[in-house]
Amino acid sequence: MFKKFVFAAFLFSFFQVSHAQKINLLTSGTKASFRGLSVPNDSTIWVSGSNGTVGKSTNSGKTWQWKQVPGFEKTDFRDIEASDSNTAIIMAIAEPAYILRTVNGGKQWDIVYKNDTKGMFLDAMDFIDHQHGIVVGDPINGKIFLATTNNGGASWIEMAENKRPSADSGEACFASSGTNIKMTAKNKYLLVTGGLNSNLVIDGYKKIALPIQKGKETTGANSIAYHNKKIMVAGGDFMNKDSIAGNFIFTKNKGKRFIHSLHPPSGYRSCVAFINGKTWVTCGLNGVDITLNNGKSFIKISDESFHVVQKSKTGNNVFLAGEKGKVAVVSYE
Repeated sequence: MFKKFVFAAFLFSFFQVSHAQKINLLTSGTKASFRGLSVPNDSTIWVSGSNGTVGKSTNSGKTWQWKQVPGFEKTDFRDIEASDSNTAIIMAIAEPAYILRTVNGGKQWDIVYKNDTKGMFLDAMDFIDHQHGIVVGDPINGKIFLATTNNGGASWIEMAENKRPSADSGEACFASSGTNIKMTAKNKYLLVTGGLNSNLVIDGYKKIALPIQKGKETTGANSIAYHNKKIMVAGGDFMNKDSIAGNFIFTKNKGKRFIHSLHPPSGYRSCVAFINGKTWVTCGLNGVDITLNNGKSFIKISDESFHVVQKSKTGNNVFLAGEKGKVAVVSYE
């Protein structure tokens, strides 16, 4: 009887949510694929991606300014972090790896970090405020690469090798949405890895094995979101976009115990973001899902493919970005 009640409640929630949220495309059709997305406020949206492309809107996506960063026309900018409509940092993944910064709205981009070490591959950035940030990269000499900034990305300091977390054999990071690392305070962070092994790393000293799909180079955790001790981890196998096996886990006690969703997202997921209350949104190659109960169950709200989802840092708007120049907003009917 109880199970029937739960299922009925789930169907009722499905009916309500599927009619409440809608994905509205704001732009599409360009050759660029976007994995970087930053939303400083409800009006300002920055995206970054392939072909050295950076886009910005200052009116909630109604109109856009597009630019190929000079000298980086063949570069993939997998992540972007912006504090307002003028200041933004973009991350070029590999060899060499670059971080560039603008303070005039994208008119000029200055190289603030370069690393041409063999095997260097940057995966994601995160900022806890306008000044303090962190960037993560794939393991070098068996240690996950990390660098930090305390001046808004104007310069970066590589973390000493003895302070970097060790990587297991076949363990790396995914640059799928710029969200596999999350700062929780100054000099403190949560990081998820994938591949043959998949782990949660807490502040560089504590490592917790994740009960998520792993064992292949294409599997593992892709994204982490954090709010009020709750951690959501999204992933799966990006070569099997419809598989729900081990694609989403969550914890209410900062990693002491992970739980699998009763009704997981509808396939591989590259990004998850906290929205408000008990609501989180996750996206991937075969659509977008929402949970209203802190990850216990998800409801699909779109079949559109997206790589990344972010909520406005100071507002309420929720945006998504993906392949073929797609940027969208979650609207409420």
